[in-house]
Amino acid sequence: MLRPKCKQSLGSSRDGQGRPIGLATLLTVALVVSLAPRLWGQNPEYLISRSAVGKPGGRLVFSLRAEPKTLMPLNALDASSKEIQGLLHSDLVHIHRPSQETRPALAREWSRSRDGKQYTLQLRRGLKFSDGQPLTVADVLFTFRVLLDENVKAPGRDLLRVDGKFPTLRAVGENAIEVTLPAPYAPAERLFDSIAILPRHKLEAAYLAGKLLEKWTVGAPSSELAGTGPFRLKEYLPGQRMVLERNPHYWKRDTAGVQLPYLDEVVVIFSPNPEAELLRFRAGDTHLHSRLTARGYGSLERLPLEQRPILKDLGPGLEQHFLFFNQNDLTDSGLSALLAKRGWLQDVRFRRAVSMAIDRAGIARLVFQGKASALSSHVSPGNKLWYSGASSVPVRSVDEARRQLKAMGLTWKGEQLVDSSGNAVSFTVAMNAANTEQRQMAAMIQEDLRALGITVSLAPLEFRSLIDRVLNTKDYEAAILALRDGDVDPTAQMPMLLSSGRMHFWHPNQPQPATAWEGEIDRLMKRQVSEIDPLKRKTDYAQVQRIISRELPFLGLVSPHVLIGAHRALRNVQSAVLAPHLLEGLDEIYWAVENIKP
Repeated sequence: MLRPKCKQSLGSSRDGQGRPIGLATLLTVALVVSLAPRLWGQNPEYLISRSAVGKPGGRLVFSLRAEPKTLMPLNALDASSKEIQGLLHSDLVHIHRPSQETRPALAREWSRSRDGKQYTLQLRRGLKFSDGQPLTVADVLFTFRVLLDENVKAPGRDLLRVDGKFPTLRAVGENAIEVTLPAPYAPAERLFDSIAILPRHKLEAAYLAGKLLEKWTVGAPSSELAGTGPFRLKEYLPGQRMVLERNPHYWKRDTAGVQLPYLDEVVVIFSPNPEAELLRFRAGDTHLHSRLTARGYGSLERLPLEQRPILKDLGPGLEQHFLFFNQNDLTDSGLSALLAKRGWLQDVRFRRAVSMAIDRAGIARLVFQGKASALSSHVSPGNKLWYSGASSVPVRSVDEARRQLKAMGLTWKGEQLVDSSGNAVSFTVAMNAANTEQRQMAAMIQEDLRALGITVSLAPLEFRSLIDRVLNTKDYEAAILALRDGDVDPTAQMPMLLSSGRMHFWHPNQPQPATAWEGEIDRLMKRQVSEIDPLKRKTDYAQVQRIISRELPFLGLVSPHVLIGAHRALRNVQSAVLAPHLLEGLDEIYWAVENIKP
């Protein structure tokens, strides 16, 4: 799911007498400061890894389903580009995927003002890009300048908008950045994650010429690139492989003083076929697999112990499958069939009855071979920081479901449930035709609801057509969708939970909350995003989860487990339900034995 998102520029700071300082002046001052010889000559302030001390050397191979579309972090949208760039670049503050918490990266520490609007980030001294050139405050300000430039049209630009405005940045002393937000913003630290700090010396000329996004295409020579990640580009053969070599200027060391990463090379091959990808991993031609299916995981579990890779079932991830009913105001829609069903489609007792009849455990067992967990709300148990456990997974009870339907005034004519006009209670479930699991889930729900006398038809649709019906034409009765959160913070859910949100899929883009409980969710979500006290935020978000479980605007079905595999001779492998599931600790991975098949 997307995190919440001008004609405004970066904004202005002020000098010691309160006069505005323009962005160009800020950058000039930062540049002069950054070139101070005493800063350049200082030893690097390394981040010290607490993982086991490893052995330097060796090559690791992993596969991606598709080739990256760009090497420019500013306009990377596809998963492959993002995963590659996570190895080539670093951010100021990093979300540590296994713990889901923020940790220092290029910024060794940071502080927040009492009002929650100002952050001061201290850069590590002696930082260098992979080409050996110093990284300074000027590079940080340059990065934010181009990121926030509306002419660049960077997709991540709106993620920095707080209360409708953008932050202001300025240099503080010789090695710090002060970021002033227009309003308190609780997850502000997480905004700095995944913003790759760009080398001003490599890109400024192209930016000033209006050609920045023409740089760092996938065909760019490796000599044009520079980053601060653990690796740098060595070779790229389109359609075949990408070879990365260790960055000799990387900013991490182990406790023995050895500079990371341990690996000499990382080779990325492109394998669009999942079956071929599994076969390569099983044969040892690749060494990591972060997208194992339940069937693939089971096949690897059955290998002899001496051939079996390291396998981990990380439990429910951040992907959730939902069933929901059309809750839109259909008065002037012209959709007469929908209007006739509106009375019970929009009744919480009907949604509750359907929820009670669905066999979620059966879905997890049969569709995902047991590698999925039932959901009670929109928050997966895989969200360690924010899953409240306030609501339990609904207990399946056909008898209780029938009581809910009877309380609505619905009756049975033989085995068929009928409404007050004698019409059969029936609806159609739309789902993504290309998603095998969703088609199977829909078929199981169809069978479960037959026990209530409800007739369910299935309508597999091309994905774009499905989204168009849900968000635009509103021409559907019920649908199954899967949503995947890009972060665990509640702010990532704002476009879905706010009544005005475009992703509020059961009734999107409401000018005013259509129901009192949606208004209450709006209030709680807006309050928690500006609340600095984490305990108060958790209290508000737990209440949101309780409201969702009570009103059931959507019925949580299951969250598939994250299943990963690694070569049995690899050590310091870190895994996480937050993507990328296995590449987080690639700078600390090492081989326990030599002469591994490359």
